[in-house]
Amino acid sequence: MRIGELSKRTGVSPRSLRYYEEQGLLTSSRSDAGQRHYSDAAVQRVSLIRQLFDAGMSSRVIATVLPCVDVPGDLGVAEETFAAMIRQRDRIDADIAHLIETRDALDVLIRANSRHRAGLSTGPEPVRQST
Repeated sequence: MRIGELSKRTGVSPRSLRYYEEQGLLTSSRSDAGQRHYSDAAVQRVSLIRQLFDAGMSSRVIATVLPCVDVPGDLGVAEETFAAMIRQRDRIDADIAHLIETRDALDVLIRANSRHRAGLSTGPEPVRQST
């Protein structure tokens, strides 16, 4: 299938598909006219790539994980991929912890602002000038 069809079937823009190819995440063959052609398996491959991006992995990390899919019987590849996935999970856990700290700090500010606003609304009425 051509890049437009792959884009339509996966919901991923042709520009992103070309980027995946530049990063070595996706392969295509070329016609004599230079058009990209993808196998039907590319649909599943793009879906996996999107899942890995959605999990917060960079294209560089994804490139270290995909060989596990490409060469499933290689123990060395499986071990290397496992280590990369564990590192990414640890990074995500650290990001989550940081976000929780940030949210908690924001909650403190929200409570302080709520008390401040409540104090302003119960204060004395402003003096109105007569005209």
